[in-house]
This record gives sequence, C-alpha cells and structure tokens, in this order.
Amino acid sequence: MMMEEIEIAELRKLTQFIEDKFEYDFKNYAMSSFKRRIKRVLELYKFRSVDSLINKLTTNPSFFQEFVSEITVNVTEMFRDPTFWKALRESILPEVIQEHQKVNIWHAGCSSGEEVYSMTILLEEMGMLDKANIIASDIDLAVIDKAKSGAVSLKNMELNQQNYERFGGEYSLSKYFKEEGGRAYLLPRLMDKVSFKKHDLVKDKAFSKFDLILCRNVMIYFNQTLQNDVLYKLHESLFRYGNLAIGSKESLIWCDIANKFIVVNNEEKIYKKVKE
Repeated sequence: MMMEEIEIAELRKLTQFIEDKFEYDFKNYAMSSFKRRIKRVLELYKFRSVDSLINKLTTNPSFFQEFVSEITVNVTEMFRDPTFWKALRESILPEVIQEHQKVNIWHAGCSSGEEVYSMTILLEEMGMLDKANIIASDIDLAVIDKAKSGAVSLKNMELNQQNYERFGGEYSLSKYFKEEGGRAYLLPRLMDKVSFKKHDLVKDKAFSKFDLILCRNVMIYFNQTLQNDVLYKLHESLFRYGNLAIGSKESLIWCDIANKFIVVNNEEKIYKKVKE
C-alpha cells in the first residue's frame, strides 16, 4: 500500500472515531508523522484500508491498546545525548538540591523506561537518590508495564554502556543491573524511587509540581497547537525556577509562553521557568 493511498479525509475519520469511542485525541498529531505511523499499522496487521482498521477497533476494542503502542512507539536508549546528562549532573541537579535539599522529577512521556533508569543511576552516583521523588508517566499502559519491569534487552546494553561511558559514569552499568533470562533488570532499590502513572499529555490535567520535567522527543509528533497546549501544562507543573528539558529537535522559542522561561542551556534544550 502506497502512502498516498491514505487520504487526509480517512485520517480525519479515524481520529474522530478514536476520540468518540476511546476518548483519545490524535487530531493534533503532526499529520505527516501520524500518516506514516498509520501506514505502518496497516502493513503490520495486513489491513487493506483505514476502514478495515476502524472495523477491527469496533469489533475488538481490546485491540486499541496494541494500536496505541504502535502509534506512539518511541525507540529509546539509556543516557541518550550524554552531554545532556552531564549538564544535569554538573549544573541543574546540584542547584536544585542546594536550594531545596530534595528534588521532584517528572518524566513526561517516559516510553519504555530507559530515560528513567538513567536518571536513577545518575542520582545514585551523585548521592542524591534518597532526596529524589520521581514520577514517570505515559499515555500507553503497555510501555508503562515495560518500564515498571526495569528490563532492558541485553543486545541494547552495549550502546547503553557506550553512552554511559561518554557521559562519564563512575562504574559500569553492570553494577546496576542483574542479568536474568536474556534480559538485564535494573536493581529493585533503584526502581523503588519511581512511581509510574498513566497520563495523557494532551487531555489530562497537571497533577503536581516539579523541580525538573523531562519531556524529550515527545512534542515532535504534535502540531503547533498541541505543542502549545502541552507547554502550558508543563509550565503549570513546574515550581517557579524549575527546569524543563525538551528534545534536541524541539523548541520553546515560538510558543505562547516563551517569555515565561529563560534559556539555561541552549545546546541541551534546558529552560528555567521564571514567571507564573
């Protein structure tokens, strides 16, 4: 099936159906990205058309969670962008601890957990894990379950280790994982500091206040309207002088609340909330 065979009208019909039946709003996803992902789902499950997909979701609603996992799939790795993690270690986190003696962190759109695992290891090596409260959330229950398990495929550990070394980790990642059944599992004492929560950045309200929010490589799938809405929510969820980290291809410059932040680290896309 060629991509151009999926008409915009069909995508609109699908997003309206999903909103009506499942109360998920995909209407403001970046259209080219959403179209590409729908095409992938059609090919993966051998659906002949968007109507066939709608029919499947109508007759088998339990398929919806699997569908969401495919649409929102996000390949991740530990200590991705090692210089970003260095910036957290060298300037962002020490400043928060100096001010408050504790740190509240939200991983918004945590995906399968590698970013969260990286954070627990970073805090452990800084001697700050006991002073941290970490919330990790995602729209997708399947990836939340995966993240909760603390499991990483052994075949991914080589890349994770390379990132960890480039970040300047003190030991080896093997110190923090236990191998079992072809997978590496993050030690339970590190996982104990993390609370997992199902949260839809598009529709759900702000639910707490944080010193640091990581929402990296999530908004690239949203159009400008939706990015604006999400950034309002993230701003509302930060304490004054709290920090927001977004993805390397994302920006705050154009958004409605840009003037309520200052740039802390332009290269690593870290911003500080300075106005309510």
